[in-house]
Amino acid sequence: MNTSSFQSELMKMQNVMLNFAYTLTHNSDDAQDLLQDTMLKVISSEDKYTANTNFKGWVLTIMRNIFINNHRKMSRMATVHDTSDNDYVLNVVCTDMTAESPEDCYSTSEIQQAIDELDEIYRVPFVMLVSGYKYNEIAEEMNIPVGTIKSRIFYVRQQLQVRFADHR
Repeated sequence: MNTSSFQSELMKMQNVMLNFAYTLTHNSDDAQDLLQDTMLKVISSEDKYTANTNFKGWVLTIMRNIFINNHRKMSRMATVHDTSDNDYVLNVVCTDMTAESPEDCYSTSEIQQAIDELDEIYRVPFVMLVSGYKYNEIAEEMNIPVGTIKSRIFYVRQQLQVRFADHR
């Protein structure tokens, strides 16, 4: 494929690329930026394209890889490591600043009370899981499908997260 036909094929794909970029970014400005980055990368990588292969797939793969790389780069940049000695923390209900889990902020009785207040159909599988049983063992013991057990345990976790939301 010569350079002019390569570029004309790329220009024909611009709307498809923009739509795909929008599905990745969910933001029109970011989609435009991703489209531009992809166009530059594709044009600079023209010599790496193998003729008579899936051009659209090749271009959209480049776009997806650029999106993933940018996303990873942004998440690394957004991570803040505060090594200062300033112990100023806002909106923290827990008085123990070194707490890594709700168990460090709440007494065992408060956590146990929250679990005890759950309906039995939710409490029993959750307690069994915390006690070391596996999902399939709980399902066999209770004679309930594994999917139901997983759903009930998920529900309990959601309820406990809401109950102890001030920990975060």
